[in-house]
Amino acid sequence: MRLNDTDAMGMAARMPLEELRGMAHRVRCQYYPDGQASYIIMRIVSYTNVCVADCSYCAFYRRPKHPEGYVLSNEQIFVKCDDLLACGGSLVAMEGGFNPYLKIEHYEQMFRAVRDRYGDRIEIYGPTIVEVIFIARSSRISVDEALRRMKDAGLRWIPGGGAEILTDAWRRRLSPKKYTVKEYLDGMHLAQSSGYGTTATMVIGFGETWEDRIEHLRHVRTLQDETGGFASFLLWSYQPDHTALGGARLADDDYLRAIALSRLYLDNIPIIRASVLTQREGGAKALLYGAHDFDIPLEDQVTELAGARIERNIETVLGWVRNAGLEPVKRAPL
Repeated sequence: MRLNDTDAMGMAARMPLEELRGMAHRVRCQYYPDGQASYIIMRIVSYTNVCVADCSYCAFYRRPKHPEGYVLSNEQIFVKCDDLLACGGSLVAMEGGFNPYLKIEHYEQMFRAVRDRYGDRIEIYGPTIVEVIFIARSSRISVDEALRRMKDAGLRWIPGGGAEILTDAWRRRLSPKKYTVKEYLDGMHLAQSSGYGTTATMVIGFGETWEDRIEHLRHVRTLQDETGGFASFLLWSYQPDHTALGGARLADDDYLRAIALSRLYLDNIPIIRASVLTQREGGAKALLYGAHDFDIPLEDQVTELAGARIERNIETVLGWVRNAGLEPVKRAPL
């Protein structure tokens, strides 16, 4: 029987964590072999840090004309991609916020250059859907045209970033310029209907309630019921250092409970992904709480500047997973 919001709230508030873990792990094992966890080596390339979204949780962005603002050249992007390949990686996420100086032509040439140089050796995860909406409006074209032109340039995936917590109250508090819940969901629906692969995400630890988290999961599950377009769901946690919002880091037990509830609630998404980037060993432990997949990121400036510590020694990260009693199995990009 499908988990409803009332039952999900009861589990979140009252069920012992170990009991919740057992339930979620049994469901997880319906999708992936017990005793194993899949992973990919990737890199998040922030091709610009110039942004006008003014998100209160971000320590990375610089306003236009700030002396520390930058836009990477193709050659600088290639260096990062070459390094990724040398480390056995196969996925580059290219994200850059709301840069008002970059129009659709910039993105077309950038994605085409990366695709032409690397072919299928590297998969490209492109801008988030909120970035695509901003690019379209800044370029005075429709979101549909922006998606089509990027796809023609070699982009195949739109990741789930920019969702944070999908309630309008939290969007107004965290990032009021990042569009409403409806605009976000409509944009993801359009990307899926345009032939893109997509992923879903949720960021927790801002101070949101379990009601807020479950509302987010409900939006994701409802869209997935309609389209089947989400390949996976990634849960990660807010990093508070050097941000306007501030706050404290999320405790591992809260993260593990949220992972388990996500696995039980999202009965139509096959892959739940844990974050070793924001939780480190706690992210590896989450692979026993309903998740079965994780990324090993070589770079993510956005979270690093907010206090995350990236472990770039791949064997160290794999050791965390083995210490949890699981054998890591490298996979191809989705």
